[in-house]
Amino acid sequence: MLGAIARKLFGTANERYIKGLQKYVDEINALEAEVQPLSDDDLRARTDWLRKRVADGETLDDVLAEAFATVREAAKRTLGLRHFDVQLLGGIVLHRGQIAEMATGEGKTLVATLAAYLNALSGDGVHVVTVNDYLAQRDSQWMGQVYNFLGMTTSCILNQMNDTQRQEAYACDITYATNNELGFDYLRDNMKFSLDTMVQRPFNYAIVDEVDSILIDEARTPLIISGPSDDSSDLYGIVDSIIPKLVESDYEKDEKIKAISLSETGVEHAEDLLREVGLLETGGLYDLGNVSLLHHINSALRAHHIFTNGVDYLVKDGKVMIVDEFTGRVMDGRRYSDGLHQALEAKEGVQVQQENQTLASVTFQNYFRLYPKLSGMTGTAMTEAGEFAEIYKLEVVDMPTNRVISRKDYDDEVYRTRGEKINAIIEQIIECNKRNQPILVGTVSIEQSEELSKALKKAKIKHEVLNAKQHEREAYIVAQAGVPGAVTIATNMAGRGTDIQLGGNLEMRVATELGENPTEDQINKLKTEIADAKNVALEAGGLFVLGTERHESRRIDNQLRGRAGRQGDVGASKFFLSLEDDLMRIFGSERMDGMLKKLGLEEGEAIVHPWINKALEKAQQKVEARNFDMRKQVLKFDDVMNDQRKVIFEQRREMMATDDVSELIKDMREDVIDDIVSKCIPQKAYAEQWDTDSLHEEITRVFNIDAPVKEWAKEEGVADEEIRERISDAVDRKMAAKVANYGDQVWHSVEKSVLLQLLDTIWKEHLLALDHLRQGIGLRAYAQRDPLNEYKREAFNLFEEMLSILRDRVITLLSHVELQVGNPEEELEAFNRHDEQQTTESHEQVSALASEQKPEYGAATVRSNKPSDHIDPNDPGTWGKVSRNEACPCGSGKKYKHCHGAV
Repeated sequence: MLGAIARKLFGTANERYIKGLQKYVDEINALEAEVQPLSDDDLRARTDWLRKRVADGETLDDVLAEAFATVREAAKRTLGLRHFDVQLLGGIVLHRGQIAEMATGEGKTLVATLAAYLNALSGDGVHVVTVNDYLAQRDSQWMGQVYNFLGMTTSCILNQMNDTQRQEAYACDITYATNNELGFDYLRDNMKFSLDTMVQRPFNYAIVDEVDSILIDEARTPLIISGPSDDSSDLYGIVDSIIPKLVESDYEKDEKIKAISLSETGVEHAEDLLREVGLLETGGLYDLGNVSLLHHINSALRAHHIFTNGVDYLVKDGKVMIVDEFTGRVMDGRRYSDGLHQALEAKEGVQVQQENQTLASVTFQNYFRLYPKLSGMTGTAMTEAGEFAEIYKLEVVDMPTNRVISRKDYDDEVYRTRGEKINAIIEQIIECNKRNQPILVGTVSIEQSEELSKALKKAKIKHEVLNAKQHEREAYIVAQAGVPGAVTIATNMAGRGTDIQLGGNLEMRVATELGENPTEDQINKLKTEIADAKNVALEAGGLFVLGTERHESRRIDNQLRGRAGRQGDVGASKFFLSLEDDLMRIFGSERMDGMLKKLGLEEGEAIVHPWINKALEKAQQKVEARNFDMRKQVLKFDDVMNDQRKVIFEQRREMMATDDVSELIKDMREDVIDDIVSKCIPQKAYAEQWDTDSLHEEITRVFNIDAPVKEWAKEEGVADEEIRERISDAVDRKMAAKVANYGDQVWHSVEKSVLLQLLDTIWKEHLLALDHLRQGIGLRAYAQRDPLNEYKREAFNLFEEMLSILRDRVITLLSHVELQVGNPEEELEAFNRHDEQQTTESHEQVSALASEQKPEYGAATVRSNKPSDHIDPNDPGTWGKVSRNEACPCGSGKKYKHCHGAV
């Protein structure tokens, strides 16, 4: 109570902060009289003048007022839009590296031009991040008019672009792109083999549009680039045929966390079924040798009992396509990892694609924290302010609206059954439709939207359905949702970023109805039609937003409500719920059902009360808190990998930036020699205690030289240090002979190429090892140990082991490699021509149960395809191309892939 009185007297902290920014707005407004009379050329010249001031040492804050006044004037001349004062406030908040919460229709796209222009003056580039390709392209062209007018370059990154086009786009002052494109470009760049093929510049500043969607909703799952691994597509089909035979008591399902596992009886039943089809030959499902089979069973269980066609995915053109749970859009080209996508393909009877193995991954949390300065804008962020502050160090500022919001938000109507709710929704739509009121119906799944569509067709009500199946028409459908009498059914987040204007959208109608060169008369005629239609819609009550179900997150509901009542227009919103809805069913609807029966609630009647809204809000808060904990947990574990990722990527860039890595190779060589000598000659041991056989064997294996270590050991007074020096001298002579034979330039290129190729291969193996470690680390909690601390310790040990393996493999390969002396340049070119690996991009949970099979190493391409006339078992250069499953020519008796082919 005291807090409420204090807020009334002094205002909230947010209001006081906004008040403190007003002096900058006054300063910008005062400059308007100065910039208005300027010619176009003089206004454009201000960009160079501001750039020079920044280059001469002034801060961006020093030139903020002049920059904002310049952009405001340019927007008036190019777009016919003048920034409101609240939009100037939003621009200042963005420039300060904060999140601006601005209601729908307040012009966030235009606000971004202020901060983007100001921060681009430094010449280091600005990224504006959008939620889809359509918005990236639209905004870069639309707002690009302002930037281009002021002499700045702008572009956008689209999925189909090649590397050259991407380089050009990233080189621009302001680049629009989706979060996925930026993240995948970062990963791909760190898999390149030369700096000039990398597309991104060093990170500077990013403005994230719909920041809650990108940094919260999509942050639970990392971006993954994966390559093909072992093919086990037949196994998925056989396991899939078993799942329908399991009964309900065979598994335990937790819908709250979307988890499912076999019960004790289920394990026995599954084992019997697997033995029948010949998949389980010995032992049980939990035996070490059958872990892969258990993983397939679990994936198939999830596919059948957790994932639903039309809700989580679609089957289109013989492919299983993921539907984004937050936007309702098809995520084209993306696949679930961990074998889940293959299990869904088997379930739906389409061709099962090959499994993949992680080559590189990053979470959005760690990607966006690479930017020295980050900001964002959205209509709904205050409910997640704590998470933004904790994870990203971003403060959320609630921006005032340009006009007072006139929308009326009704209390929820709760029905006992789904059927009753659907009937009430149809009645509400008919009622709105009769008075010509435009209505937007928000659903949580494709299945629901199609169910409603059928009911509306039956009632003979004309409507548009917007879901993943109408992705191409999304912007048009949403833009026209404000036309009088329009009925639009859309998944809750669909069309985000496209404004619903009462009466219709002029730009969209011009583009679709009048073609490329419309006359002024035609445009004016459309303007009059839209103005008349807007008046009709306003008289009918403005846009009515109808929610068919509460979402897990309050933000999504608020986003849906916010579609109505833009710029002071009238509007209304109401949610229709039933006790059979997922949120109600999972979070304790049984008690409420019993209570409603006692109250004598009859069929078709609804309960409407503010307390219901509060109870639902608490349920949503619980889900949000649980999801935040999940994201935090993902981040804590990913931070461990992220530290290692940053070290490897940084080292990789340094290697690519230098032409000569011979000093690094020499240090690695010395380390390998030290390791071998210390292993075979223990400290303070007598000569007769030395393991000279192992020492000779290791020296021959790694360096391909026949060093007489046994004779050296027999010499009187010889010490381990002297043995080490003799080995080092012998190895140095051999490598010097190679350099002399092939020439400095060729050999240095070989060293660099070998180093980069093997670093990638071993990093890939390391990621797989971390995946496996992560899978089982939770069990350490049973031993009263903190799984996170255990993971950190084990991951550090694995990292050190990885570096040791890298040194060993690089030196072994360089010692054995032989190039054709006739034309070493041609051989080098063939060596550097890396086979393009087919990769897949996905935005899904990192797999922890990947294949145990070690990846094949591409480094064996250094050998000539043709064998020499005489094959020397000790000289791999004479072996030619050896099949991976052939016996190794060295005479070890092992298969080539398990012997020298593993180099």
